[in-house]
Amino acid sequence: MKPPLAGIKIADFSRVLAGPYATMLLADLGAQVIKVERPVVGDDTRGWGPPFDKDGNSTYFLSVNRNKEGLELDLTKESDQKAATDLIASCDVVVENFGPGGMEKYNLGYSKLIGNNPKLIYCSISGFGTSEKAASLPGYDLLLQGMSGLMSITGSDENNPSKVGVALVDVITGLHAVVGILAALRARDEQGIGQKVELNLLSSTLSALVNQASAYISAGIIPKAMGNAHPSIAPYQVFDAKDKKFIVAVGNDPQFIKFAGIVSPDLLGDKRFATNQLRVENITALNERLSSVFSTKSAEYWVDKLQHIHIPTGVINNVKEAFDLATSLGLSPVIEIEGVKSVANPIKFSKTPVQYKSAPPKLAD
Repeated sequence: MKPPLAGIKIADFSRVLAGPYATMLLADLGAQVIKVERPVVGDDTRGWGPPFDKDGNSTYFLSVNRNKEGLELDLTKESDQKAATDLIASCDVVVENFGPGGMEKYNLGYSKLIGNNPKLIYCSISGFGTSEKAASLPGYDLLLQGMSGLMSITGSDENNPSKVGVALVDVITGLHAVVGILAALRARDEQGIGQKVELNLLSSTLSALVNQASAYISAGIIPKAMGNAHPSIAPYQVFDAKDKKFIVAVGNDPQFIKFAGIVSPDLLGDKRFATNQLRVENITALNERLSSVFSTKSAEYWVDKLQHIHIPTGVINNVKEAFDLATSLGLSPVIEIEGVKSVANPIKFSKTPVQYKSAPPKLAD
């Protein structure tokens, strides 16, 4: 059967990560995506490395650009601006992250394009929005991790803020862009209208702060970094076994009763730990007790014991071990297209499967 987005055509003027990740996911779902790049240099991420694959391609670029056709245009030239305008006129969606007013410089702004194609979905991704003040701020993931508050709640403690080990802000924004584009396509199908869909990295990240954001806006509490602990659940963190670290994630009181019965039954008689709220309030005392017990046995011992009674627990894998785990579970996490390996799309359809049609496009020689 046809994939879900068969027949949808997308002009992708985005670069780096948020936009390209969004358009790759849409391409996986069957959309025809034409990736527009600058001649010779192309997308910035083509030069981001090492690492590079065996053919000298940046693995960063490869990670978000499969299933796309390539088109090189120099938008400073009128002839290429016209080619871009003609391309967009034939498309259902255009995605860009040139920043506020960026596409207008090349006569490719929303007001002009929607006039040529009234049913066009125009998705614009920026760092901080479109205000005059926002336009002067550079939208790089690392900056946004810091400026959004994400870095302030990540790290060993409040004096050692840390970024997440992947460009999570871009990924989150890309996912929001996919949702926005799909919703706009649905509205177009129902109402026959095109529209502009706007995303910015800051708003997307604030939304993704979920419970930590709610702690501030609803209770006036400014969250802080707690290492691998959780502000509202206990025990829910990393512990040191005799040989290495492992994870325990006790999510409710019945789980804690089973957990304590295996680890240290005397915890059940301690009123300080009778409910999750009390355990959070007395986290220091609880952790001291648990740490002293966990340090007596290996991580494998504790994981086996706790998994046997269905307590969420596990080891801390490196990336290779994580892929090995997914493979052992039958998840088929890696696909290969034209000799290029890629992480499989995580969405599974029973009747309209994801398609893998082509490796990321190459620049002209």
